[in-house]
Amino acid sequence: MYSLPYGKVEIFFKIPEGFKLTIAEPKLKSPVDNVNAATKKALLHPINSRKLSETVSGKRTACIVVTDITRACPDKELLPPLLEEIEKGVSRNNITILIASGMHREMSHEEKIEKYGKDVVANYRIIDHKGDDKRNLIDLGITKNGIPIKVSKIAVESELLVSIGVVEPHQFAGYSGGYKTIAVGVAGDETISRIHSRKMLQDPRMRLGNIEGNPFQEDMVEIGKKVGLDFIVNVILGNKEEVVQVLAGEPLETYKTLVNEAKTIYEVPIRKSFDVAICGVGFPKDTNLYQTSRAASYLFFVSKPVIKNGGYIIIPAVCQEAAGQGIGEQRFFDMLKNKTIDEILAQNEFKAGEQRAFLMANLLKHCKVIIVGSKIPGVVKDAKMIVANDMDQAFSIVKNDLGSDVEVLMMRNALKTLPLMQRVD
Repeated sequence: MYSLPYGKVEIFFKIPEGFKLTIAEPKLKSPVDNVNAATKKALLHPINSRKLSETVSGKRTACIVVTDITRACPDKELLPPLLEEIEKGVSRNNITILIASGMHREMSHEEKIEKYGKDVVANYRIIDHKGDDKRNLIDLGITKNGIPIKVSKIAVESELLVSIGVVEPHQFAGYSGGYKTIAVGVAGDETISRIHSRKMLQDPRMRLGNIEGNPFQEDMVEIGKKVGLDFIVNVILGNKEEVVQVLAGEPLETYKTLVNEAKTIYEVPIRKSFDVAICGVGFPKDTNLYQTSRAASYLFFVSKPVIKNGGYIIIPAVCQEAAGQGIGEQRFFDMLKNKTIDEILAQNEFKAGEQRAFLMANLLKHCKVIIVGSKIPGVVKDAKMIVANDMDQAFSIVKNDLGSDVEVLMMRNALKTLPLMQRVD
């Protein structure tokens, strides 16, 4: 009997007879015993930076950019020691906590309590970034790659700017975290749309696991520096979302240090391609189809193909928020629903969110995606994916098409597992 995350619970199933199963998992690493203590230590021993308590001296205002509900980053545990350090120089009334929503929806009050803690929500100014509200943006010019830099005024105008983030595999940046929390999380619609342009998406350097020479990464750094990000606190998470490392300091060097460590955990060698992939996602990513679909596109767009043409990707996902309630998620769904695969692939320009439809159209041209247990089966069908009530039904769909003699790759945490094809001697 096997299990995968499904929302906040587990889904159990058996692998059919004849299916040849390979399991890929991130490498095990001991979790941090006490995240609060580890964060305090990181703040006292920052990478390539003065201590935050020294940096904050003389500052009148501060902004902390935090992750939103779609990220598993443990903001609730990171914020108290971070706030304690900042308040050594800045009055609590002059601290703003800015949610890096990008083009996602606003968070509810209950979600904010769950994500940041009851005391923080009660005692600090917390604002949802709205990337479509031009009144809250400031224009800082363009990057060397021609990306317009339109970002949150609050972030730019704060005298101290700090961000929280999680370093894990990312479709475009190679690895998330670092400057990305600022450069995308609190950017405007135009900036997010342009940095996810077709030209960028088709650049072979812009791939999972690669940060060197990656134009997306170059833009992240340039935007983050122009905005004035002073300091970051970033973590690496284990297979069960537990913190296995927390570091703080100057954004770029801290990020690169964590990426080097993350590579040793998340990148898993494989020696063949597969007919079927079974991908675990779980909360919070399987809240909507937009985020859930990352598991499929991550797997399809690694540097060397993992899934064979005509293969299947099976993802258990609740998707109680349908395609997603944010502007970007709705654009993703509208494009998949209202255009053919070929029409999507022929489109040259995208608005923020539509780039995910383009990626999925590329994938669906070659593979089939089965969403298991979705609360919104009609939305899954409209998005050109296959609905299955349970894993047995998903396996039946595969067997009816490919037979029982198939190679299967299973990843309990597909968004934290980066299968890389190794040459067979």
